[in-house]
Amino acid sequence: MYKTTEIASSDIPSDNPVHQRLLYPYIHVSQLLSGNVLEIGCGTGRGVGVLADAVSDYTGVDKNTELMESLSKTYPKFKFIDMFLPPLKDLPSNHFDYVVTFQVIEHIENDDFFLAEAARVLKPGGKLYLTTVNRKFSLTRNPWHVREYLAPELRDLMKKHFSEVITEGVHGNQKVMDYYEENKVAVKKITRFDIFNLQYKLPRTWLQVPYDIANRMSRLSMSKSNNSLVSSIQVDDYFLSQDPDHSLDFFYTGIK
Repeated sequence: MYKTTEIASSDIPSDNPVHQRLLYPYIHVSQLLSGNVLEIGCGTGRGVGVLADAVSDYTGVDKNTELMESLSKTYPKFKFIDMFLPPLKDLPSNHFDYVVTFQVIEHIENDDFFLAEAARVLKPGGKLYLTTVNRKFSLTRNPWHVREYLAPELRDLMKKHFSEVITEGVHGNQKVMDYYEENKVAVKKITRFDIFNLQYKLPRTWLQVPYDIANRMSRLSMSKSNNSLVSSIQVDDYFLSQDPDHSLDFFYTGIK
């Protein structure tokens, strides 16, 4: 039910490179976190198990009742709240040591309010860890995203709400970039039929289902043509980069 190309599943072989890319930030921050942690947009719980041993208290929020109920059963020590956000309704100010939100802000209509709320619930000196895609590396319009950012745009937005912003990125080694280049070719084979450039002209909600079908076709094509590359990519093929402008994703830290 939740295995769309936008979410990416650990159970679908052709999703493997994306799954590993999304898993990497959790592995990284699991070495940095402690205390009371809020995850905004915990989704299917990809990272909860990774973070479990690092934190004393965990609260996950997302807008899916069924998922939150399922995660509550899987992790009874933790708290999961079904919530359409922003705001972070009923969550107290100056409460959390850390806030984690990975690949979420691009889905939020009011990104400024979203960051204001993340800052509000943090304790003074607390940290927000945030990832989102780098628009420079997008191969086509993603209609599930309200917007995508360039590195200075996201930095300047975060500076409105945090006293310090550390700008880093998540990038990949040669194996990852080989996959990216091959995927670019696969995507172009599909988008070449969009002769009127409708992907940038139609309302994004109209394009979500066609996009998901085309994206699945592209990933399956990649897996069929070079399965050894698709299956071999692991989480340690990604790394933290000090050059966010030339990274696949941004990894930004906001300090309250």
